[in-house]
Amino acid sequence: MPSAMNSNYSNWPKAMMGYHMYDYFTKELMPLIYGWLPVSDKREDNFIAGLSMGGRGTIKFAINHPELFCAAAVLSAVPMNFDDFRVGHACIMMDPTNERVADSIENAGGWDAYCNSEENVWRIIDEKAKTGELPKLMFALGHNDAMLYDRYLIFQEHCREIGLAVHWFDKPGYAHEWRFWDLSIEEALNHFFDLEETDSGNPF
Repeated sequence: MPSAMNSNYSNWPKAMMGYHMYDYFTKELMPLIYGWLPVSDKREDNFIAGLSMGGRGTIKFAINHPELFCAAAVLSAVPMNFDDFRVGHACIMMDPTNERVADSIENAGGWDAYCNSEENVWRIIDEKAKTGELPKLMFALGHNDAMLYDRYLIFQEHCREIGLAVHWFDKPGYAHEWRFWDLSIEEALNHFFDLEETDSGNPF
């Protein structure tokens, strides 16, 4: 996987001569792989997974392009309800005064454009939850991932409220770390390919 730097897998038209990671991933990289390697381009043969910022990219690609992916594993990342954006929120990723968040909003063309863009995965999940078009989803988070765990529980409850089936994998004693991601990707492979599964934390 090529580096996406800190782009959040978004298009940044004003970065240098333009840095279009969102378009590049689906419109250039994936077709290139299908052309270079003996791999299938069928939806049922394509899976996507990522950790941390890669997890945010994973859910963004999976729900905006459900026609491309059979399943998605989101490790140590959680969708955010944009209605909760406010100054001083405990999670810096939900604080519009945070420089990284402010840049993302400006890059989208302002707050309204940001809310209506592919970045607002909470809204898109709500819209598509009952359509049957979403890929099979797994979310994984360590209980000691302090910045995200409360948001994980909120999103978990929201998924139950909207009737979205998700495979949850969370374990005590793990934080934002490779030890947990090693376990999580093994769980994803077991779950998606119907192999023997481990304890899945809080099952749906």
